[in-house]
Amino acid sequence: MTGSLDLFDTIDSDDLHWPRVRDWLNANPEHLCGDRSLLEELGLRSTAPNVIEFGAAALTRLEAAAEREAGARREIELVARANFAAQTQTHVAALDLMEARNHADLARRLDAAAQGRFGLAGAAIALEKSGGVPFGWRPLDVGGVDALLGQNGLHWLGPVFPGPQLFGAAQDAVRSIALIRMALILPGSDGQARHALCAFGSPEIDGFTPAMGCELAAFITRVVERMAERWPIAG
Repeated sequence: MTGSLDLFDTIDSDDLHWPRVRDWLNANPEHLCGDRSLLEELGLRSTAPNVIEFGAAALTRLEAAAEREAGARREIELVARANFAAQTQTHVAALDLMEARNHADLARRLDAAAQGRFGLAGAAIALEKSGGVPFGWRPLDVGGVDALLGQNGLHWLGPVFPGPQLFGAAQDAVRSIALIRMALILPGSDGQARHALCAFGSPEIDGFTPAMGCELAAFITRVVERMAERWPIAG
């Protein structure tokens, strides 16, 4: 600052706290008013002796706050649009799955919807080998669903891990997966459920993470589950 440095002459630097600085400025306002370069750096200007105009600085702060709010609104709008688009694609995919004619067609339609509508590497239906496994489905050893999801686990989302090859030719492109449990009560099964799951594979490492919700994937899985229970499985 220009002018006298009485402030630093009278106050030890170790005791240079804001209340004492403020009192000193109140008693010696000419030091601040007369330092035009400092005022410009602070976004202020002197309009009269002992008068500092804060309008420009206040306006700058208001503009910055307005920009932050506008940015937050834009982010919320983008998320809302993405969610709406995902829900729309999910509903269209569900309608397509409901057109399936048999188990193999159901698996083909699920994989096509995952790739074409959601940009995934693929999707598959896996069924434990306690009986026959339809063409196009992935076989799992008995207890395989519990091994992947845990005994009471309903779903798992996260990075791909070594295990069953669920995605066929697309397996090498999968970086993260979502697994959703199913319990199929098939015609002729005497009410005994067979353990199965729907698997969705993303080419991105953060395509599926444990922090994500799985409502849309679970909805698609429930559609697959109900459709699969329409037809018996030979063997």
